[in-house]
Amino acid sequence: MKPFFASLALAFSTSAWAEQVYVVGVEQAHFLPHYSVDEKGDYRGFARELLDSFAASSGVRLSLRVMPADALLPALLAGEIDAKYPDSPEWSTQAKAGVGVHYSQPVVNYVDGVMVAPRRMGLGVDQLRRLAVVDGWTPRGFEDRIGANQLSLVSSEDLPRMVRQALLKDTDGAYYNVVVAAHYLNKVRAKPGALVFDSGLPHTRGTFHLSSLGHPELIARFDRFLIDRQAEVAALKTKHEVEANLASDYIGMEQWKVDFLERQKLKRAAGQ
Repeated sequence: MKPFFASLALAFSTSAWAEQVYVVGVEQAHFLPHYSVDEKGDYRGFARELLDSFAASSGVRLSLRVMPADALLPALLAGEIDAKYPDSPEWSTQAKAGVGVHYSQPVVNYVDGVMVAPRRMGLGVDQLRRLAVVDGWTPRGFEDRIGANQLSLVSSEDLPRMVRQALLKDTDGAYYNVVVAAHYLNKVRAKPGALVFDSGLPHTRGTFHLSSLGHPELIARFDRFLIDRQAEVAALKTKHEVEANLASDYIGMEQWKVDFLERQKLKRAAGQ
């Protein structure tokens, strides 16, 4: 499939920033609330608004190139794109070995982990025998159990199928970005709380960054934007709920559901 192109509406100036157009590679994936590509090929979500704001406020000209996720890093290393989002120093370390990739300051926090039915919450890793995983994802922290045949992976072509497998009890859980999985349950399937994050199981916390191979000046400019527009960036995070309840066991869950579960917990404690 040929990549889609999307241009940002940008401010012009007489500076060198306005003269050069930076091509930013972004993922062709349905990954809301972080980002997605609609039927027309338009890139949207938190990341789009963030990059729009950066361009408009900094006088930087950007052109977004929407590409399959596995094509982004090769394109960056080959110089076909000037920057990549999202990226992380922790990703594809072997492919990047000896290459001077520049990373921005953290943009947004994320958690990848296991979503389970509420009845399975807290059962522990020994009771997790079949785990749904979207193709291309690696369930970090489970490598030893997979190698010892204590855990089998059930392939899913996308997030909707993975969630369906877990809801139908075809698997004991589903491994994914927790906020994205919760957003799908809350906003698309209208089944908030049908699957919940089990923080007692192995999970990974990390951050998304903007990266560039040959343009450290772009990364420096973006870092300045993150500092100068800190309140605006925080407002965008709140608007899109990209860090919803990341510090709690209720990651990605709508607040009314959090309040309900807390009340249930208090009732159970009072009955003991």
